[in-house]
Amino acid sequence: MKKVMVIGSSNTDMVVRSARIPVPGETILGGRFLMNPGGKGANQAVAAARMGGDVTFIAKIGNDLFGRETLAAWKTENINTKFVLTDPEEQSGVALIMVDAKGENCISVASGANATLFPENLEDARSEIENADVLLMQLETPVETILCAAKWAAAKGVTVILNPAPAQRLPEELYRQLAVITPNETEAEILTGIKVTDEATAEAAAKILCERGVQAVIITMGSQGSYVYTEGKGEQVPVRPVKRVDTTAAGDVFNGALAVGLSEGMTLRDAVNLASEAATVSVTRVGAQSSAPYRNECMIL
Repeated sequence: MKKVMVIGSSNTDMVVRSARIPVPGETILGGRFLMNPGGKGANQAVAAARMGGDVTFIAKIGNDLFGRETLAAWKTENINTKFVLTDPEEQSGVALIMVDAKGENCISVASGANATLFPENLEDARSEIENADVLLMQLETPVETILCAAKWAAAKGVTVILNPAPAQRLPEELYRQLAVITPNETEAEILTGIKVTDEATAEAAAKILCERGVQAVIITMGSQGSYVYTEGKGEQVPVRPVKRVDTTAAGDVFNGALAVGLSEGMTLRDAVNLASEAATVSVTRVGAQSSAPYRNECMIL
């Protein structure tokens, strides 16, 4: 089985659903409260595992109840947690999430131990990183750690995917290590300065990212599907329409499924189709990791 390595964050998500998201200074009486395991790295690792990937996860948690519970949960998902570290001083990450009646959300994160996953913490896992088929990362852990792992992996021919979320200014050197970058419209605008609203603006943003050294760009655009650009050519890949219940972690599910598809040797377009279907299923469900579908639940296998 092909190996998918995920490096990233772990959070406990505390979710409140309400008719709408309050504006600053406003209090709204919400509905049901949910507490779920989350974090972009963990979400993507779970999504990849449920899609049939052989997943190893590198993360840092706190020595607390949240950390111990999430570690146990990953093991039930058949994720290799050998390289999950515990910070003796920092707490496990926490995310506060508000979801409105249309399924849109806003999120505030206390990073905790995620912020102390440093390059030296990867040394014991270097061989595993260099021998993976796909390395998938995000930006909820220090960027110097992401760059370190990307350089190791790219030098050995590993397919490196970066989901640049939350978006921030990136070292130019990092772009040159990436096989694929997967921003959403907002993240693409932050990275390139181009407001992405349609196929033409998506192409303009994608060209800038490729000029920086990325091999392929996938801009996820919600109900519009995704825009895929590589080797000087781009196309809009649609998604089937569904009633959206909760968009939390839809991007993470997309990235986890994409990593599995590419690890299996799929073409980029086929891997995007698989990822789009997995994300489509996820938005019909509530929660982060709990929304990630298994492979047999997707219309595209």
